[in-house]
Amino acid sequence: ALSTRDRIKAIRDLPMSFKEKKHIRWVSHKQIKVITKSFSSAKQTLELWQGAMKSIGGKFGTSVLTYFVFLKWLLMFNIFSFLVNFGFVTIPLLVYKGLEILTGVGYFKYTVMYYGSYSNGALVGYNMQLAYFFTIAVYMVLCGISLIYSMSVNFKNNYVLADSASNSAWQLLCTWDFSVTNEKAVKQRRNNLCVQLKESLSETAQQERLTVSEKLKHYGIHFGCWLLSTSLAFGCAAGIYFLCVINLLKTLLVPFVVSLINLVIPLFYSLFNKFEHYSTHRKQIYALLIRNVFLKMSILSVLCYYWMNKVPAKDPCWESTVGQSLYRLVLFDFLFLMLGSFFGEFLSNVIGTKLIPRMGVPEFDVARNVLELIYSQTLAWYEPYEQYIQHFISSSSVSVSLTHNCQPPRRSGRAAQMQTIFIFLLFFPFFVGALSIVAYTAWSLTPSEGCGPFRGLNNSFTAVDVWIDDLKNVTGSQWVIEIYSNVILSEIFYFLITLIILVIIYILWQVTNGRKELIRRLRQQIVNVSLF
Repeated sequence: ALSTRDRIKAIRDLPMSFKEKKHIRWVSHKQIKVITKSFSSAKQTLELWQGAMKSIGGKFGTSVLTYFVFLKWLLMFNIFSFLVNFGFVTIPLLVYKGLEILTGVGYFKYTVMYYGSYSNGALVGYNMQLAYFFTIAVYMVLCGISLIYSMSVNFKNNYVLADSASNSAWQLLCTWDFSVTNEKAVKQRRNNLCVQLKESLSETAQQERLTVSEKLKHYGIHFGCWLLSTSLAFGCAAGIYFLCVINLLKTLLVPFVVSLINLVIPLFYSLFNKFEHYSTHRKQIYALLIRNVFLKMSILSVLCYYWMNKVPAKDPCWESTVGQSLYRLVLFDFLFLMLGSFFGEFLSNVIGTKLIPRMGVPEFDVARNVLELIYSQTLAWYEPYEQYIQHFISSSSVSVSLTHNCQPPRRSGRAAQMQTIFIFLLFFPFFVGALSIVAYTAWSLTPSEGCGPFRGLNNSFTAVDVWIDDLKNVTGSQWVIEIYSNVILSEIFYFLITLIILVIIYILWQVTNGRKELIRRLRQQIVNVSLF
């Protein structure tokens, strides 16, 4: 900016009349005055206690005002001291604490998030050992029952009793809600009905007759893609095990590499769609699902093997160490899930719409996102505390990314049957694997001697034996001991339970077949009546 003298000299040198120069000088002076006044007003507005100081001075006089002026000066002086100390003493500590948040060590090691902070001593009227054991056991049993029930109901509705022709007619003739009057709701309902009809009819329309040479070509491409994907899965698992063996488990490298693999490799699998040909969109999704299942289960199997077999021999409180590893894995999985939504969909949308229009808007990758949900839920069975917030935030971010960055798939599939497959994958192998690890930990591994509620016991299940022994001295509890000794510990009991379940499944299967036969006969009667 020019000084006042230089500005006046520049105006004098202008090839204009004196009147015009005077006007320019007046306008320039006025603008500078307005800007200066604005800065002064802003400074007064931002000045601490400006209005309160004026009010105190006008009401109580300047002698009282001097106290508050001195107080204000002391406050500003201490703010300077605070900034110096905070910048060079506190901020480094906060950075270290921030690293503790990422690594799950330090302060978090002694919180209720981890096994090691729980005591083996009974609280007032509360046995922590039994609470810890039975809570996890009941939780896993209820999860299994819920998954089996949901899977059976979906299987019955979408496979056993499903009929594509009747479903299409029912959707076309009987699903419109005439109570809907809002124009936007009507449009959404119409689009939804169109998509459902497209999904129902697409599987028949997408069937193509191929020659023998084309079939052989497709089979060769499928074999190559499956060989490459399987090799990648086992190679990634071997690399993760190598990182664990060289004692990098307590660092951020292992969860970073695991999350990076879970982000990049599924995106690489999605590129196979450019070369492979499937008759239906559903089969394409199933192929991607199975490949991603191999990848994630290989990595989880390697990690669980290392946690269950190597860590207990190295760490005096190995349960907390495994918990910290799971915490880091959950945290990085969440961060990479957010990055996947950004880089995988947002940037693809920007590139496809702004830079390379021929790429187009990306489609929503159902297989990859479903496996991310299943993988996150699997981690929740190992480390439940962080998953609820993660599911809420991830669902919100994915829904926003879907509506703003993705387009509907060009090839549609029947979503109802896909839902059954998703629940089945969640049950097997992920839930079964998690249940196996929990059962192996409870019955086979020796708890840490120096931490946790099960310290001093041979295994976690021994807490139940100790409780039963204590009940022998309690009157009126003999029936509990008899049930435990003759039922819970009896192999015949579990054999009978399995036999009863199989009989119930057989009866339900026969009832379902009878209903299908009844529906077939009733439909045939309707056809015969319509002919006459």
